[in-house]
Amino acid sequence: MTSQRRQPPDRGIPLERLLERFCRYVRINTQADEKATVYPSSPGQLELGRLLLGELRDLGLRDAVMDRHGIIMATVPGNLAAYPPVVAWIAHLDTSPETSGANVQPIVHRSYDGRDIVLPGNPSQVLRPLDNPELAACVGKTIITTDGTTLLGADDKAGVAVIVEAAAYLMAHPEVPRGPIRICFTCDEEIGRGVDHLDLRQLGADVAYTLDGRGVGEIDTETFSADLAIVTLHGVNIHPSIAKGRMVNALRLAGNFIRRLPPELSPERTADREGFLHPYRIEGGVAEVTLRILLRDFETARLAEQAQLLRDIARTVETEEPGGRIDIQVTPQYRNLAEGLAKEPRAVALAEEAMRRAGVTPRRTSVRGGTDGSRLTELGLPTPNLSTGEHNLHSPLEWTCLEEMATAVHVLVELARLWSAESAAPPADAAARADSPSVG
Repeated sequence: MTSQRRQPPDRGIPLERLLERFCRYVRINTQADEKATVYPSSPGQLELGRLLLGELRDLGLRDAVMDRHGIIMATVPGNLAAYPPVVAWIAHLDTSPETSGANVQPIVHRSYDGRDIVLPGNPSQVLRPLDNPELAACVGKTIITTDGTTLLGADDKAGVAVIVEAAAYLMAHPEVPRGPIRICFTCDEEIGRGVDHLDLRQLGADVAYTLDGRGVGEIDTETFSADLAIVTLHGVNIHPSIAKGRMVNALRLAGNFIRRLPPELSPERTADREGFLHPYRIEGGVAEVTLRILLRDFETARLAEQAQLLRDIARTVETEEPGGRIDIQVTPQYRNLAEGLAKEPRAVALAEEAMRRAGVTPRRTSVRGGTDGSRLTELGLPTPNLSTGEHNLHSPLEWTCLEEMATAVHVLVELARLWSAESAAPPADAAARADSPSVG
């Protein structure tokens, strides 16, 4: 394949429109609630979904629809007589439950000067180049931060904005060759439920890309495999005045349990391809405490070893605290996407070429986390993850770069061109496919 570097379409993506779009999205609180029993877990995801539904229809995507679960689908129609593979662009509407997403106040820093950025809502929150070396590449560009009291929501509203802007470009430029592009916005990705209600037959894609990545030029081709352990510690509550020999304090059980977790397996002490155990939430009182612990490793088989370690710790604590009881429930969340991507090598190869054409040097990366693409690839839809300018995810220090988002739009346009030249078997009923609004 010959690399062909192009200038950005029309000398660049309309930056102000992209900026306004992004800021409009992040102001809607879509924070996921992992204790909720409904999907989506928070009403703000439906609010953002309705906004996007209207915007997609305004672009001319006549088949845009939001289903009863809040999942948005739409099609940028193809313009070829042949039948290239159907490509899907996917992003998620929710934000992390770890940091507040309420009343997000995006702050735009134009022509960033390379110095520390003090966030005015909480001056103790300072975005320092010393701690964020990626800022050096953004001097002179436009940075968007929070005010320091919430997360920003670039994860993944940067991806949402990039997809809508790329769709707007393609609809305005019918001369760009393309097959059908399926757009999909999911909910509750941050709590591991992003594709629980996604019908792959309705999506109708042969290959997909999640737009949910860091910085610029990265293609996530490997993710953690992930499980969630819910540890319930049962104590015995009684009035403290008569507690001797009778009370079993579940809070103390929890402290003993956490103390026994190997510190070398914590996220703050691991890097690269090392897995971890991450207790991230504790709730309860004397009678009962619930711990939530993330199990993560690039080798799926090691998750079972981590789960067994938790059970062994539980038995030890029960022995030391007679009368206490510990239950552990482990739920699969997602699996490493590397194996599934090997079945469709064009997914990554064409993403690399699209980045080169957009003037970016591509890098294949392993992400110490997961995306909807992890689950989708496991289900048979090859789905690497692409950069969209995300930095400091899930944090009040979260930030993004407008020009990096614009580059991601350019990459999607080039991907549409590249996939249009690839072959796919024609459907059994070609006329039905040509008339179908779901595939353009």
